Amino acid sequence: MATDEAALAEVMEHSAAVLTAAGFPRMPARVMMALTVTESAGLTAAELAARLEVSPAAISGAVRYLQTLGIIRRLAQTGTRRDRYELPSDWYALMVRNSPIYGVLADQAEAGLAAVGDPSSPATERLRDMAGFYKFLQGRLPELIGEWEQVRSAREA
Repeated sequence: MATDEAALAEVMEHSAAVLTAAGFPRMPARVMMALTVTESAGLTAAELAARLEVSPAAISGAVRYLQTLGIIRRLAQTGTRRDRYELPSDWYALMVRNSPIYGVLADQAEAGLAAVGDPSSPATERLRDMAGFYKFLQGRLPELIGEWEQVRSAREA
């Protein structure tokens, strides 16, 4: 059990608020952070609802969203009809690997280039930079994840 439950709850809510401000949906952010700071391997929907003081329906939608992204997994609890939700140890890497966002943004920038049509347009330069930047990120993410996993392994050794 955490030494300072109130401080841990504050970290959980503040982190969820930061994620929300960055565009992540509020309830999935809160669920993800609750699973991050829990002392147990995972939490049931009822435990999440109680911890976050929200309805079971809010939890249902949030876990469905997080499962779609590959951030959490649902595990059946032996001897009960309830499932437990937990974060895989590499949830952040799964999220990045499964996210097509950078490729989609690069494709959209290239579609914009085709629509502008004028190679001397200021929009062309910005769209070319945008496409290049997002292709660069998409290409480098696997390397960065691999590097992080090496750092993480060394830190845990």
